[in-house]
Amino acid sequence: MAGLITRFAPSPTGPLHLGHAFSALTAWDIARAEGGEFLLRIEDIDQPRCRPEYETGLKDDLQWLGLSWPEPAMRQSNRLPAYQAALERLTAMGQTYACTCTRADIRAALSAPQEGATPIGPDGPVYPGTCRHAGHPSRGAAIRLNMAAALAHLTAPLVITETGPLHPGRHSIDPDHLLTHVGDIVLARRDIGTSYHLAVVLDDAAQGVTLVTRGADLYEATPIHILLQRLLDLHHPAYHHHRLIRDDTGKRLAKRDDARALSKYRAEGLSPAAMRRLLGL
Repeated sequence: MAGLITRFAPSPTGPLHLGHAFSALTAWDIARAEGGEFLLRIEDIDQPRCRPEYETGLKDDLQWLGLSWPEPAMRQSNRLPAYQAALERLTAMGQTYACTCTRADIRAALSAPQEGATPIGPDGPVYPGTCRHAGHPSRGAAIRLNMAAALAHLTAPLVITETGPLHPGRHSIDPDHLLTHVGDIVLARRDIGTSYHLAVVLDDAAQGVTLVTRGADLYEATPIHILLQRLLDLHHPAYHHHRLIRDDTGKRLAKRDDARALSKYRAEGLSPAAMRRLLGL
């Protein structure tokens, strides 16, 4: 893939674990095999949970694995104006609305008698649209995408180009599925000013990423990102969703799994080559 650019985008909210190592090495190996470029991005928009020592630690871990990247690495906390500009553009297009619902409000609305079970989307239970026509001021509120309005804006089908082992090929995105099983996703949290969905789309575009390498747990979020790319006139990268590293019970590893932190394996004398073998690489 000529001119391939991929990336690893951790959040410095805890130590890197085996799952992070697998994802970073997968992206690195793809870039090396294709003569492409590997980038690091620090996803630090959740400032209360991010710590400098975690960022230092993750860079040390990645360098221990043999990875390198151009410096300075992009960091999301420097890009809040870009996220705000995109929100303003989507709002001017009539694609957003302010939402004042709390989690308790949403749970109450979803627990009301209704036909059938509430669909579960990439962000959890699909939002019931309580604030869609309320006309709340945006100050102090979350900002949601009006999915119906966004889909009405489309003039061509949405397509995922997937190179990963789980869903290879080109796949059409069903607009009805976006409407009923994704719904009006949050574009900006009231305490942060953006969301993962909006930030990752804008950051990949700003870094010129041509192949998004990430875990299979994010595959269901990819149609959201392709929709946002279309609405914002951004390039559609290809995607490579890799398998997940799980614990002995089959559960996906998380930041709280400190027992599997890379720093622990390093301290015990494991070599990078042995780490690759441990991960099945």
